[in-house]
Amino acid sequence: MSNATENENTINLDTNIRDILAIIDQEREREIITRRFGLFDRRETLEQIGELLGITRERVRQLEKAILAKLKLATGGGKVKSIGGIEKNIIRMLSEMGRVARVQDLADNLLGDTSDQKDRSRIAFIAELADGLTVVDQSDNYYHSIGIREYGDAKKIRDEADKIVSAIKKHGEPLTIEQLHAQLSYEHPNYVQALASISKLLAHLGDNWGLVKWPTVNPKNIRDKIYVILIESGKPMHFSEISKSIKGSSFKRKDVTTQAIHNELIKDGRFVLIGRGIYALDSWGFSRGTVADIISDVLKQSPEPLHRDEIVKRVLKSRQVKETTILLNLQSKDQFKRVAKATYVFEASTD
Repeated sequence: MSNATENENTINLDTNIRDILAIIDQEREREIITRRFGLFDRRETLEQIGELLGITRERVRQLEKAILAKLKLATGGGKVKSIGGIEKNIIRMLSEMGRVARVQDLADNLLGDTSDQKDRSRIAFIAELADGLTVVDQSDNYYHSIGIREYGDAKKIRDEADKIVSAIKKHGEPLTIEQLHAQLSYEHPNYVQALASISKLLAHLGDNWGLVKWPTVNPKNIRDKIYVILIESGKPMHFSEISKSIKGSSFKRKDVTTQAIHNELIKDGRFVLIGRGIYALDSWGFSRGTVADIISDVLKQSPEPLHRDEIVKRVLKSRQVKETTILLNLQSKDQFKRVAKATYVFEASTD
């Protein structure tokens, strides 16, 4: 992958990295850079490199800073001719991706395949040296990302990503990129999506973006996935239908059994059984309880006696059961008192 044949639209990372490192005269300095950026192996900390070379953590940091400054001066002065071509390819790709992108996504797109960690480390290193690029370091809030410097430095990129997070928090529920674009002053929806994708505080499911802690965009367990399926459906579903929908979804880890889904539906208070194996969300106004409980609520809420046809009609709004089931409960329970032909009131027990 990294050794692809170089032409106008491909990058030979191995050759170009070696060309850049050739500028560094001292072996120790090359060792520091290759290990700090993970150019040939895993990335190492200042402490690890210091222990290896017998110098302090602070000394490693000072040397790294000095070496990078030397390399930036050399690459900017044209001593590594190939870096200009790499930079143009990266900028061209970033323009298509919305001006900024996670290092992993950028590497995947540049190399036309799934990149490995070494590829990503090398592209991030080249971006550190290129005048036309800016690097957003990985942190608790941001993914390791690269942007086109013409449109802002790392601070501006972070600030603009934070504005998207704030807009979603204020709205209180997921928004599409088009909705976010309408609320913000960014010139193109692609830029909004690119900024949203570098924030660790956000996640998306389909076209909807929200806070990473919201199950509607970042379902982490079976219960959350059931919730998302019901929300998207907008209507009650049988547990077997829910199972099929999860298996046919874009969720990660969607291979769960129908029995496991049924078990979670029973245990989670958000889901209300409203018929034989049929579940709805309590947020839709459905209440828990037996058919007799629902009849009791209907009669209690009515200021006057109700005919059985009206009782059936109202119960069916919250339960998907047969009419005969409602009528049998109405006729067999002592708390339902008939006061006229086929007309009932609720009568509390005096026991």
